Amino acid sequence: MTTSTLNEQRLMEFVFKAVGDFGSMLTGSMAVIGDKLGLYRAMADGKPVTPAELAERTGTAERYVREWLSAQAAAGYVELDGDDRFSLPAEKAVALTDENSPACVIGGFELLLAAVRSTDRLIDAFRTGEGVGWHEHHHDLYEGCERFFRPGYHAHLVAEWIPAMDGVEAALRDGCRVADVGCGLGASTILMAAEYPGSTFVGIDYHGGSIETARQRAAEAGVANRTRFETGAAKELTGVYDLICLFDCLHDMGDPAGVLTHLRSRLADGGSLLIVEPHAGDTLRDNLNPVSAVYYGASTLLCTPNSLSQEVGAALGAQAGEKRLREVATGAGFTGFRRVAETPFNLVFQATR
Repeated sequence: MTTSTLNEQRLMEFVFKAVGDFGSMLTGSMAVIGDKLGLYRAMADGKPVTPAELAERTGTAERYVREWLSAQAAAGYVELDGDDRFSLPAEKAVALTDENSPACVIGGFELLLAAVRSTDRLIDAFRTGEGVGWHEHHHDLYEGCERFFRPGYHAHLVAEWIPAMDGVEAALRDGCRVADVGCGLGASTILMAAEYPGSTFVGIDYHGGSIETARQRAAEAGVANRTRFETGAAKELTGVYDLICLFDCLHDMGDPAGVLTHLRSRLADGGSLLIVEPHAGDTLRDNLNPVSAVYYGASTLLCTPNSLSQEVGAALGAQAGEKRLREVATGAGFTGFRRVAETPFNLVFQATR
């Protein structure tokens, strides 16, 4: 291809898009630094601050803070007020510091920065076809994942998703048995246990470190007497339950159909599955948008390799979509499967025997 065959405008548009993505990659690192050092929280009052003042508040070095603030101002995360003062507007403070708000995104930076640290490992996996397990990534992955998804669960789980399911909220109020499969650090389990004191809860996850943290957090939340956490794979769940939940994890499993077949056998008569998955359309063309770009990228680095590291290795991916998820559920013997809710980031389904 010669220069004369190129559309120069399209070429330069793409070059500047790529440069913008360079900035996005670096901004992710800047955001994690700002979070872990408390820089955002120290600016959350919205008042203009100098680099020296922010450094003093946070116990950091002024020269580093000055460069960080400059980078954040160029990226549009903080605002420049005068020649040497910076502020964090209230709306951005919510997104970066208020972990009870569904608009909070700070955990996503921790999650995705941990994911990209596995790039070298994924290059090898691309060549060999081998999987990379969830437990093989940087330790920030586990907390970052919970911090990204927890605000959405906090806002929607007991207020919208469970009430939208047929018969489930009343059963939880009356007292029933609940299993949370792939529970991670236990955020969803603990939220339900706090809301439904008449019910009992079991969380199960194959990552032992996450289970240890979940137990600690359940004790801190005062629900440990009704909540039990176990280390194990989804197919190792024992007992009979009125509700079994899978939050953003079914697509990560090596054998999702086999898992659902097993979980169906663990359901009591009249019981339900609550399946929460990343928001996606049924075709790639439906998913050519910024949210799906994040999910496909995360799926390439995390979800697909995790599934390929397990038996079967179905590798549904984080953008499986409702049609494919329905096929998996009905193939596992569920006769009822319906979408009960959605957010910009999640699809929520109820499956019944």
